[in-house]
Amino acid sequence: MHITKVSLVNYRNFGNVKFLFNKGVNTIIGENASGKTNLFRAMRLLLDNSMPRSAIKLTEGDFFRSLGNWRGHWIIISNEFDDIAGDEASQALFLHGAGNAEDDIVTRATYNLIFRPKAHIRQALSQLSEGDTGALESYLANIKIEDYETVLTGKSTANFNDPVVYKSIVGDFDRVLFPSVLNNPDVGIPLPNILNMPNEVSFTFIKALRDVVADFHSNRTNPLLTLLKSKSGDISPADFQPIADLIGTLNNKIEGLSDICDVRDDIVTTVSDTVGDTYSPNSISIRSSLTDESDQLFQSLKLFVAESNDGHEGGIHEMSLGGANLLYLTLKLLEFKYQKANQSIANFLLIEEPEAHIHTHIQKSLFDNINYENTQIIYSTHSSHISEVSNIKNMNIIGYVDGTCEVFQPSAGLSNEESGFVQRYLDAIRSNLLFARSVVLVEGDAEEILIPILLKQALGLSLDEIGISLVNIRSTGFKNIAMLFSDERIKKRCGIITDSDSAFFDTTILATDSDSVKNKKTKAIGSQDSGLNRKRILDDFCQSNPWIAPFYADHTFEVDFIKSSNKSYLKKIVNSVYTQQSKRDVATTELSLIDIAVSGSRALTMANHQGKGWFALTLGEAIDFKVNIPEYIFNAIKFAHGNFNAEIMFKALKYRYESVIKYVEHGRKVIERHETQGNTTLKQQCELYLAPYENGLTVFTPKWEAFNPKNGDINVIKTQLMTDLPTEVNDILARI
Repeated sequence: MHITKVSLVNYRNFGNVKFLFNKGVNTIIGENASGKTNLFRAMRLLLDNSMPRSAIKLTEGDFFRSLGNWRGHWIIISNEFDDIAGDEASQALFLHGAGNAEDDIVTRATYNLIFRPKAHIRQALSQLSEGDTGALESYLANIKIEDYETVLTGKSTANFNDPVVYKSIVGDFDRVLFPSVLNNPDVGIPLPNILNMPNEVSFTFIKALRDVVADFHSNRTNPLLTLLKSKSGDISPADFQPIADLIGTLNNKIEGLSDICDVRDDIVTTVSDTVGDTYSPNSISIRSSLTDESDQLFQSLKLFVAESNDGHEGGIHEMSLGGANLLYLTLKLLEFKYQKANQSIANFLLIEEPEAHIHTHIQKSLFDNINYENTQIIYSTHSSHISEVSNIKNMNIIGYVDGTCEVFQPSAGLSNEESGFVQRYLDAIRSNLLFARSVVLVEGDAEEILIPILLKQALGLSLDEIGISLVNIRSTGFKNIAMLFSDERIKKRCGIITDSDSAFFDTTILATDSDSVKNKKTKAIGSQDSGLNRKRILDDFCQSNPWIAPFYADHTFEVDFIKSSNKSYLKKIVNSVYTQQSKRDVATTELSLIDIAVSGSRALTMANHQGKGWFALTLGEAIDFKVNIPEYIFNAIKFAHGNFNAEIMFKALKYRYESVIKYVEHGRKVIERHETQGNTTLKQQCELYLAPYENGLTVFTPKWEAFNPKNGDINVIKTQLMTDLPTEVNDILARI
């Protein structure tokens, strides 16, 4: 038996979501605070017998946090099971309780926790006049959490994830229309106490590894003690009696030591001398408290581990964090094995974020090796190394869409071939796209290296800071990954950056052209035709999908970069690319020309000469805050992220303002150096160039210092900055 579906309605940060699971190992992926722990708690409420039964009585804090007024609404936690065994024990539980039986043999079952208003509240709501919002608000205001009840049901047929079904069962708060039937049979039948699912399954929850040393020191949470207790009952009295006799003898010998007896006698004498014989105790003994009870004796046992090669065995508190976490996880897995040996009707193992302080290779090994027969395992993680080796068909991703938490199944609707390709592609580098809030796909190393630098230098923002994962496809085969993003699968925006490869020089082949020129033109024509064909295919693929959009360079990245008024940066690195002075002179001259056919060719020549990856690294060192991000690149970033809010805009403006200050300070030092060296002409040129920045700061600084980011108009201060300070042509600040 295994869980196929978990539905959560109005529970904590989940409004209405469903998680789909398969046999074997399943993975829950999500960023911090996405709700992974909330999911596991919901599952434990229904299946974990280590949870106190009082836990199923929920509170106000358990309601969906964006619900507003929780009063009158229901919390629904629903588990669906499949592949139920045909043995008598399993069938007896489900046939009379949670099973959904069309035939005599139960194969599918449901088990639900319903937290709802009590019957008199539901009846009162049903008697309200349709549309009478005033009466509804008045009645809801008096509802308290004590007016709620928890009901466990089975044999439900309702699709709780359908908002229409929810309204038919709970009521339509907008229309003030509530059902007259107080106990809708679609919700399922209440289960008698005798049918206790947690007692019939083996369920182990391994919590996130936060402070395992403290857990080892607590009798309640020490996994070693749990294991020893489970074995203490197996020891026969005959086997333990010799140990108990030895403990008794040891206690007697300790108590009979002369020093111990002297201290006891001195205590008796001192008490007698102090209060007299009348008020003195009748007897005083000093005894050893070493117990001869097996379960209590086991509590005194401790683990000692040798991590290093020197053979020293230290206590848990002496271990590394990773070592202690790994040991804790191992003991919890052993605890699960002991439970599983009890032949429960199903076995469930939930592991919360096992990656804490554990080495990359161990993370992968854990995931590969923890795969027990007849056991459903569910991991939660935000480790790209675990997601790398996870089966995409057994994966649920928690993400946010317009501020609402949703759950995605990335393989939904994909063929086995498509799923297999994506599975092979998602290595540790690329699998970070599963965690990001949005994604930008690029085709090569230059874009992968330079786009983060461009954004950081131009706006002072990192891609990570705005929640974008940049993924290098290393080809133009974007469809194979972009198909993950859709209404059916992952609802995250994905911008695709690629080259059109259109020619930037005249490709007409002339009779006077040399063979090398003819080859260059022929190659350019072929690239242009291929680019047009790729664009047509990619445009067709992206059409009607609001989650993906392509953005094209007119030519190639290097050519479009220099076209965007960035030739000064390429001129800065000429000496780093070439060693011969003659080539440096020619390159500098060509880069200075307006004709893109010449300057663009030189940019490509430089990139190919150094290697595009190394060229991108070299160019990245030269870029500063005045760089112009090519429009197609920024449009892709803006599509993936969405509009920039006031907080991000303020960070970008602050960065620009402080960059101008540093720029002026650096310029002043250069002017002082020229003055010291007697370079009057250079000094005057620098002063003339720097004057607009200095004058601009004089005008803008009082406005900036008076601006309050909490209640000020960010667009007004942005306009003032761009008016008062020098800005570049097509400055990026105008586009945010």
